[in-house]
Amino acid sequence: MSTFTAVSRAATVLAVASFSLASAAWASNADAIYFGGPIITINDAAPMAEAVAIKDGKIVAVGARAAVFAAEKGAATKLYDLKGRTLIPGFVDAHSHFTQVSLLAVSANLLAPPDGPVKTIPDMQEALRRFIATSPVVKAHGVVIGMNLDDSQLRERRFPTRQDLDAVSAELPIFVIHQSGHLAMLNSRALALVGITPDSPSPAGGAIEREADGKTPNGVLKETAFFSIMPKMMPAFTPAEYRQNLEASQNIYIENGFTTVQDGKTSVADMAALPALNDAGALKVDIVAYPDLVAVGDAPVLHGPLMSRAYTGHLRIGGVKLTLDGSPQGKTAWFTKPYFQPPEGEKADYAGLPAFADDKLQPLADLAYKNRWQLLAHTNGDAAIDQLIRVVGQAQSRYGYPDSRTVMIHGQFLRGDQIPALKAEGIFPALFPMHTFYWGDWHRQSVAGPERAENISPTAWVLKAGLTPSIHSDAPVVFPNSMTLISTAVNRTTRSGYVLGPEQRLTPLQALHAMTLWPAYQHFEETSKGSIEVGKRADLVILSANPLTVPAASLNQIKVDETIKDGTSIYRREGSAP
Repeated sequence: MSTFTAVSRAATVLAVASFSLASAAWASNADAIYFGGPIITINDAAPMAEAVAIKDGKIVAVGARAAVFAAEKGAATKLYDLKGRTLIPGFVDAHSHFTQVSLLAVSANLLAPPDGPVKTIPDMQEALRRFIATSPVVKAHGVVIGMNLDDSQLRERRFPTRQDLDAVSAELPIFVIHQSGHLAMLNSRALALVGITPDSPSPAGGAIEREADGKTPNGVLKETAFFSIMPKMMPAFTPAEYRQNLEASQNIYIENGFTTVQDGKTSVADMAALPALNDAGALKVDIVAYPDLVAVGDAPVLHGPLMSRAYTGHLRIGGVKLTLDGSPQGKTAWFTKPYFQPPEGEKADYAGLPAFADDKLQPLADLAYKNRWQLLAHTNGDAAIDQLIRVVGQAQSRYGYPDSRTVMIHGQFLRGDQIPALKAEGIFPALFPMHTFYWGDWHRQSVAGPERAENISPTAWVLKAGLTPSIHSDAPVVFPNSMTLISTAVNRTTRSGYVLGPEQRLTPLQALHAMTLWPAYQHFEETSKGSIEVGKRADLVILSANPLTVPAASLNQIKVDETIKDGTSIYRREGSAP
């Protein structure tokens, strides 16, 4: 992986002026040439270009326009004038949940502004009633799912209870999934459907919240209590419905310029269904799946041909996923220090919920290392990161192998003193600066307090230490808007306008690296993706403006005009230039 080099505008102009043609010795002319606008290559050796030539889905020439045209333009070559727009490599999704994003198409939108309508519990109730009245999914399957409710943005500042949901419907089961993806709220009918009763104990690593009697479930399920019932609450979609939902998910990513998408924590059911969709030609982008190791275990699928660095069609298994703790905004992430304001009913020393004791986690990490499966580990709180470092160190000492690239997912409350250990153990930091906008104020005021919150997702710290982070949306936790991702990493501005941790901000060029070449490296794909270089796949995005020259405050206003996968256009924004 190349070392990041900051590029000033003056150096960029010089690079374009002096950039000589780099071209492979293909026997015939290019299929297409792109020119007529800034081309940000994300290749530190030659960061800008005037033209790019493509043949058979790969990049065959990059450089000055005259040289590329002279070497690659033939009678059949299609010429694409960017008309001043900007060409960059296709975005690589560093971490999200491709299959779960499909639920957005079949669920009530319970997001808070600016992404949705819900500011109060009555707003939530009204949104659910509208969904019930209009949704064909409710009519066909008799189940109501609401997505992305955020108690931190509700006026009431609490989770809805079963009584709040019973007021919407007592007959239909209602499942409301928290925006963190780590909690759910169920009505009485749904609790009965999944078998949660007053006698149900809270599982290890989770909690069933109770009413004043200390026994009756109030409808709120946290962490493993929620994860264990999730398969029971899903509608029994037909194969046609499942494909339709996944295609809707895929379109969301494509429209945001993603050409490689991660499915973190793939379920057993989805791991069985994805290969059939791939074989049927339904996948247009590359999907890297990481099955949930707890659910899948040492299953045959993890030893089959899909567990590979090479794709079968547009699908491969990249490794396995473990979840070590919960959500900071939902106050289940595992800290070494107590929450600034503990959740209702918890003691002052409450510091979150670990998913595993070390003796339960270590065999799982050992299994991954023994089989050389890349390990993704969800770790939000600093105590969970400490645990990851401990168990990875043990696994490395027993079964270690060079360049394992274990990934720390989120790393929200990564401490500065933990970063040398990440580097020593070869742990890649996949960080989540989107939180600075969505929950930065909540973290300062309620979750961690002003001091700890300043350095959430400390991108500058890891860069200074010589590590290169990726950034991600964790969709469907946050909508996978690529330019909002870049904007939050560059600006770190909260909903209230406060700049959270200004010293942790990335430059626009660093943010582009963190969504292209660095996540390609994270996925062991840096030799074929992530930059515009000869021999790499022609995964490209055309942007309406240049993110290196627009004001930082305007980054989230840039549009994805076109997404190109392996040289083929798979999306063009309506109204954009052809």
